[in-house]
Amino acid sequence: MKGQNTLYIVAITLVATLGGLLFGYDTAVISGAEKSIQAYLINGLGLSSWAHGATISSALIGCIIGGALSGFLASRLGRKRSLMLAAVLFFISALGSGNPEFLFFQKGEPTMGLLYVFNLYRIIGGIGVGLASAVCPMYIGEIAPADIRGRLVSLNQFAIIFGMLVVYFVNWGIANGQSLEWINTIGWRRMFVSEAIPAGIFGALLFFVPETPRYLAINHQDEKALAILKRINGAQQAQTILEDIKGTVQQSSARLFAYGKLIIIIGILLSVFQQFVGINVALYYAPRIFESMGAEKDASMLQTVVMGLVNVIFTVVAILTVDRWGRRPLLMVGSIGMAIGMFAIGTLAFLKVIGIGTLIFIIVYTASFMMSWGPITWVLISEIFPNKIRGKAVAIAVAAQWAANYFISSTYPAMMEFSSGATYCFYGAMSLLSFIFVWKIVPETKGKTLEEMETLLKPKN
Repeated sequence: MKGQNTLYIVAITLVATLGGLLFGYDTAVISGAEKSIQAYLINGLGLSSWAHGATISSALIGCIIGGALSGFLASRLGRKRSLMLAAVLFFISALGSGNPEFLFFQKGEPTMGLLYVFNLYRIIGGIGVGLASAVCPMYIGEIAPADIRGRLVSLNQFAIIFGMLVVYFVNWGIANGQSLEWINTIGWRRMFVSEAIPAGIFGALLFFVPETPRYLAINHQDEKALAILKRINGAQQAQTILEDIKGTVQQSSARLFAYGKLIIIIGILLSVFQQFVGINVALYYAPRIFESMGAEKDASMLQTVVMGLVNVIFTVVAILTVDRWGRRPLLMVGSIGMAIGMFAIGTLAFLKVIGIGTLIFIIVYTASFMMSWGPITWVLISEIFPNKIRGKAVAIAVAAQWAANYFISSTYPAMMEFSSGATYCFYGAMSLLSFIFVWKIVPETKGKTLEEMETLLKPKN
């Protein structure tokens, strides 16, 4: 559009997407370190697989907290300062998780206190993830011009997956050619500490980006909001956009169920199914899964990198097709692909067949997720709720998502001890249920404005 400062808009967006990259980085860094943590802390203390699952998934407790607080913090601190807080939390977590003995404990001597401190650092990072998962797309959406907003917000999902790919390469590079003893004593620490580099860059660059015009207008800082809008959209459009923003923010909020309970239930179930299909099991435990298939240590890390590349490619597929094909078709096709992949892996596990077939079906499963439930869930959550309840409803949906993530990830080791085949078939069954849920209940939002969504979901009398 005439007058837009495209270079400036893209630069701001790329800084904000570093929060998404750190979201992915922090989520997946555990995949390379979890066996070493088990050897050092869990086995060293004689604890059970339940303790192992809870420790590997402890960051998700912080994600629930961060997601639930995101609306409050974004309103009180602002979008920019909330992202700065997330950057600080990422940085502290990276250094602390890599060196949990700092000040209070002796290296090489696992204790319950050390286990608690390690989990505390992971929870701190999780709060950063929870904040970033909600505030990064919010920031981009509020800073971006309307005609390119969809593409720019979609970049955040790409950044999340790219962050996972980056950390797969980092973990592989750290472990490559090293002995298991070195990895279990030093290597896993470097994996966690490596996150401090992008966290520091993110925090530094945030000093050079503006607060969003919407937040400034809400807080009666119209002159600052107008100055930013002029730089983004040009002087001709800035005043009109500011007036539209002020008209929107002056609308009063509504009670949570003003549009009925169904829309809230849909938002929560979208979040829950995104996790119950088992994707984060594949992300957190990827090297262990590949080793269980017979891969050597270095090969399992390399296969994880291959999976990360598949994730990036099929996330791009979703970004390119979501506005042409619609949300519902992509979700339903993805559900079918995930079900095929998980039921096939479960069957091979029951038959004790290990080989290239298992790798192929893992790729089928992850590719199906990344072209559907990965990015599309976030798209739907951002657009399905009417303006007047969006803040409260999104916070509930995001918190539900992280709670479901924690439940699935923490129960995986114990479920695998019971039956690996049954575990994967359970995720396959959840994939089938997700198909039925979308088919029967989820509305199509492609091409609808937010105002049309409010007409579609009229308040109940």
